[in-house]
Amino acid sequence: MNLDKLLTIALITKNEAKHLPDCLASVQDLGCPIVIIDSGSSDATPEIAEQFGAAFHVFTDWQGFGTQRNRAHAFIQTPWVLWLDADERLGETTRQDLIQRISQTIPDGKIFFSINRLSIAYGREIRHSGWYPDRIVRCYPIAQTQYSDDLVHESVLVPSGVKVVELKGDVLHNTYADLNQHLEKMKQYAFAWAAQRQGKKSATPFSATIRAVFAFLRFYFLKRGFLDGQQGLMIATMNAVYTFLKYAQLWQLNRSKSGSLKG
Repeated sequence: MNLDKLLTIALITKNEAKHLPDCLASVQDLGCPIVIIDSGSSDATPEIAEQFGAAFHVFTDWQGFGTQRNRAHAFIQTPWVLWLDADERLGETTRQDLIQRISQTIPDGKIFFSINRLSIAYGREIRHSGWYPDRIVRCYPIAQTQYSDDLVHESVLVPSGVKVVELKGDVLHNTYADLNQHLEKMKQYAFAWAAQRQGKKSATPFSATIRAVFAFLRFYFLKRGFLDGQQGLMIATMNAVYTFLKYAQLWQLNRSKSGSLKG
């Protein structure tokens, strides 16, 4: 069954030529319109989008992940939207459940849908480490809500009283393939997190270090990262690094702001 009158697949991209073909192929059988909001790709991302018949819109004035996602709303003509990231693949079980649910659910804002992501990091499916299950609201009636305007770690705003229905199966998330990719993404997220909290939250190098230690202990032991083998150790360690980076960056930003005020 085609959902072309009911559902739009939406993505935000930048230089996703490596991942985008598999992502779009995983939703092609749905027959849905595809809307891509790009922030200025210099690789083959636009050409790949064209091959799959996606509507491709470029906004290079980056204002954060939430704002970039919300820009897609102006180009969506169906009552429902499903958001995917370019490094995600819609699994068959989730696809079939989505078809059934969307075709039978009135888009009146009373029901939203969540997907469950199964991440692959460093060549292994991660089923612990605080990464699984990874439920996230990604499908909602376009007229009823939008994403938060956070610079990073944006989320769908779920109004009070809305029932979130869990779609069956897993959406495969091909996350970090190597250390360099992991580090680059962490730096991007950490600095955006700190910028959003500058002047609103305090931090010191000491507090950043303490938080980093507790982050490692939490993800490796409490979240059972040790059950994910060497990859679990990598994830716990990198979570500690990420925690240190975001609080250390916040400390620097607060100091620079304080210095400018004094000047």
